Amino acid sequence: MLSPSLQGEPKTGNGVTADLDLDWLSLDDDEEIRWASTPHRYSVVPALLVGVPLSLVLVGIPIVAASYLQYKNTNYVVTNKGLYSKRGILSRDVKQIGFEKVQNSSYSQSAIGSSLGYGSVEVSTAGGSGVELRFRSIPDPASVQELIAREIDAGKRDSADGDGDADDVLAEILVELRAIRSAVTDDGAGGDAETPTATGEDVGAERTASETAREDR
Repeated sequence: MLSPSLQGEPKTGNGVTADLDLDWLSLDDDEEIRWASTPHRYSVVPALLVGVPLSLVLVGIPIVAASYLQYKNTNYVVTNKGLYSKRGILSRDVKQIGFEKVQNSSYSQSAIGSSLGYGSVEVSTAGGSGVELRFRSIPDPASVQELIAREIDAGKRDSADGDGDADDVLAEILVELRAIRSAVTDDGAGGDAETPTATGEDVGAERTASETAREDR
């Protein structure tokens, strides 16, 4: 579902996140979309500059068509738990990385991208080799990279709070166990005190009484 926190976040490629076709996206019950976008619409400009002149001889038409279809069929999503990308024209290539695996994120812009307002965000993971996920030609890449960093920090804080709660529960369990052990020990000591212990004099008196009874018989 769409989080209210999207207000004030980086704008999506189409201007409104709800307009995106995200039927491919499967989220957990407690997972919320923070940002979603296609590549920036101006990212097709280089293909147009090359393809339109060549279209006069039909060579450029496939170039323009492929660039447009790639733009329309690519989605990038940031949630409160991780990152998603979907690419592909005839088939879908979906990738997902949880924030707990992200080691580093960065963004870059070419000269054309800087002038037109788009760039790429790259994400690497712990134990991975190089860039594991790349958001290509997205609007306002600096803000998206900052959003990713904030969500990672928020996840770490939640994890630390969870560890603290577990420690509190463990401490309470230990206190209860000590109380139970103390109660059992006290009951055991009280039971021993109530049980009379036979002395040597008592045993001797019993023997004398027994011998006297035999002599009387």
